Amino acid sequence: MTRVGFLYPGYSAEDDYTAFAAMFGGEIELPVVHTLMREDAHRVDALLDVGGEEVLATGARELSRMRVESAVWACTSGSFVFGWEGARKQVQGVRNAAGVPSSSTSFAFVHALRQLRVTRVAIAATYPEDVARRFVDFLGEAGVTVLSLASHGIVTAAEVGDLDPDEVLDFVISNDHPRAEAILVPDTALHSADLIEPMEALIGKTVLTANQVSIWEGLRLAGVTAARSGPGTLFRSGATAFTSALAAR
Repeated sequence: MTRVGFLYPGYSAEDDYTAFAAMFGGEIELPVVHTLMREDAHRVDALLDVGGEEVLATGARELSRMRVESAVWACTSGSFVFGWEGARKQVQGVRNAAGVPSSSTSFAFVHALRQLRVTRVAIAATYPEDVARRFVDFLGEAGVTVLSLASHGIVTAAEVGDLDPDEVLDFVISNDHPRAEAILVPDTALHSADLIEPMEALIGKTVLTANQVSIWEGLRLAGVTAARSGPGTLFRSGATAFTSALAAR
């Protein structure tokens, strides 16, 4: 049994991790530790607090007691908002506190794109545009070209977690770009476990969601690199066993 731990801010779509685990047939455990969220807001100052050093260290120490084999800070905006170097230091802090290989959702997107050899993407983001543009900047540091950015403008994770699946499908599908090799759907507050396969089938290209890449990254860091059936192109591609988010660039 492989056990991968996740630091998850507040409560919104944490049941996605149970859904993904069920897809893996009981051979993988994906325990979630909820980290402190003083304010639920997709706003830069609030996100800097959500991803603060002591907040994550407290959760990471709890994961350590759960004997996980790797740890992921499962928050896209709460990692890329720190910028590339800040996000690297954030991961280092989690690794020091958890005592296992660690990463974050933002680096997971970068590693997933590298795994798939994708460099041109479209982004369908739930966030307000000013926050979403920081994700564009983060991906640019990794050499990824963002051809289009759509922002849903949702301020809270709670609202994102309550989105109707059909609304999510429509939002992602309508914001593809003809030259994009993949569509990125950041925000771990978004339920996506049951939507990835339908989206890829309808769009005809790779779709990467925040919870999906977070789980893939955690498994990769735990040494689970074999290709597996779904959900999505990413899991079917397997994984490269490079060691750490700190070596992402």
